Amino acid sequence: MPETRLPVTLQTLLALNPHTRALRSGELQSPLVNFVFADVKTANKAFKALVREQKFDLGELAIVTFLQAKAYGKPYILMPAVAVARGQHHTIFFNPERGHLDPGDLNGRRVGVRAYTQTTGAWVRGFLQEDYGVDFRSIQWITFEDPHVAEYSDPPWVQRAPEGKQLLQMLLDGEIDAAIFGSENPEGTPLKPLIPDAAEVAARWAEKHGGVPINHMMVIKESITQARPDVVREVYRMLKQSTAAGPSKGMGALRFGVEAVRESLETIIRYSECQGLIPRRFSVDELFNGVTRSLD
Repeated sequence: MPETRLPVTLQTLLALNPHTRALRSGELQSPLVNFVFADVKTANKAFKALVREQKFDLGELAIVTFLQAKAYGKPYILMPAVAVARGQHHTIFFNPERGHLDPGDLNGRRVGVRAYTQTTGAWVRGFLQEDYGVDFRSIQWITFEDPHVAEYSDPPWVQRAPEGKQLLQMLLDGEIDAAIFGSENPEGTPLKPLIPDAAEVAARWAEKHGGVPINHMMVIKESITQARPDVVREVYRMLKQSTAAGPSKGMGALRFGVEAVRESLETIIRYSECQGLIPRRFSVDELFNGVTRSLD
């Protein structure tokens, strides 16, 4: 008789949005897997718990955080499933009330970002270096939070903001020259995007570089892939089905399969090594194992 496999319960970090609604609501069910979803408004608030405490079996994770987690031997493997992706060119702002700035003017200035390891910041620094001739090492990066991965130490061109300071207010007050915002939105302020026509620039960049920049991808404990590859395949199927049930807008960004994400991963790996975020340049294939590499 064929072996009966008991269902597995996975402690899961996955934000609620239109593409995860079918999965999060229980509309999608499986005899192989049950999900216990973390009660968090945004997934990034629990990234530290994932990489430092291994609190979750399955979760979405910022791609730079995953690369650092891999560098320091955390027990997770990447799944070829994008959870969050977007253009990033619109996320860096300056204060025109304190003088005009072009992207190429940033050398030697002070730029704020929530954390040096923030994935959005890594993408933006890569754009600035490659497309606008900015030497990111000449910039004094002002940060406000620790890295998610405890073992990582910021490089010497990074400085912590004084206690009690806030990113937006420092930019408004002229204490920094520009700032990269993640989910924060500086609407209702005099701030302007540093990169003109950011949406058009981002669209051209994505077309040239194999897709929209990846923010979060799904990760799973490697022990689960070894013990229950059937569960991994089922999770992947359900993620794809839930994404397909969401709105069609943005579907091209939420890509599935190793080849669909290969070029984006190669780019963020290259940016991360260059910026001192990881000690060496990983190959895309070593981010996966035999089970997750075969998912399609």
